[in-house]
Amino acid sequence: MTTDTAPSADDFAGQYVRTLVDHWDDLIDWDRRRESEQGFFVDILAGAGARRVLDVAAGTGYHAVTLAQAGFDVTAVDGSAEMIERTRLNAARHGRTFPIVRSDWRRLRENIDGRYDAIVCLGSSFPHLFRESERRAVLAEFHEALNPGGVLVVDHRNFDAIRRHRYRSSGNYYYCGAGASVSVAHIDDRLCRFRYEFPSGDTHHLEVYPILSAELSNLLVDSGFASVEEFGDFDRDFDEDATDFIIHVARKP
Repeated sequence: MTTDTAPSADDFAGQYVRTLVDHWDDLIDWDRRRESEQGFFVDILAGAGARRVLDVAAGTGYHAVTLAQAGFDVTAVDGSAEMIERTRLNAARHGRTFPIVRSDWRRLRENIDGRYDAIVCLGSSFPHLFRESERRAVLAEFHEALNPGGVLVVDHRNFDAIRRHRYRSSGNYYYCGAGASVSVAHIDDRLCRFRYEFPSGDTHHLEVYPILSAELSNLLVDSGFASVEEFGDFDRDFDEDATDFIIHVARKP
C-alpha cells in the first residue's frame, strides 16, 4: 500500500533531534568504520586528483575529520543544526579546523565559497529528498559547485533489496557500533521508515525516499555527470542482495 504522508525536504532536519544525534557516533563507531572503509573514499578522491573537498552531509563529522586527517582541504556542510554542532565538537576533539556551514542543499551555492574538486554526500543522506524535482535541483547545485573534472560521490542504502523486502544491515560497513538495532518499519515505492533502537531504550524513526540504484545513476547522467561507477560496500563487484550500501562515483566533464 502506498502512503501519501511522505515528508518534504523541509522536514528533514527536524528528524535529527538531539536525543538521536547523541547516539549517532555510537551507531557509527569511528574506529570500526575506519577499519571497514580501508581508505576507500580517500583513495577515490586522491585518484581523482582532488584537493578541495566539500562534505555536504557532514552528520557528526566522521568523513570531514577523516578526509582532513588525510590532507584534503575540507568544508563541512549539513542542514541540521544539531549535526553541525556535533561536527564542531568532533573536529575540535580530533584537533582539526575547517569551515563548518549549515545549509540547505537547495541553496548550497549561496552558502559556500567557490568551487570544489570533489563533493561527498554520504550516509544515505540524498534519499531525504522525496520529490524528483528536488533531487534534480540538488544535483544541479552539486554539479555547479564542482570544478570541471570534479568528482561527486553519493551513496544510499540498498533500496533495491529493501523494496524487495530483503533488508540487510550487517554492521560491517557503515553503522558499525554494537548494541543499536536498525530495522525497516515501513517500505513502499515512495517511503521507507527506519526504526532505530538503542541500548538505553531510546527509539527513533527516520523517513527517506527509497531511491533505486539505476534511478540515481540516470539522474546523475541527466544532470550532466559522466562515467558513473557503482560500488557495493566499497567493492566494484558485488551481490545486489548481499549489499548494505550502494556508492555512486560520478565525474563532471
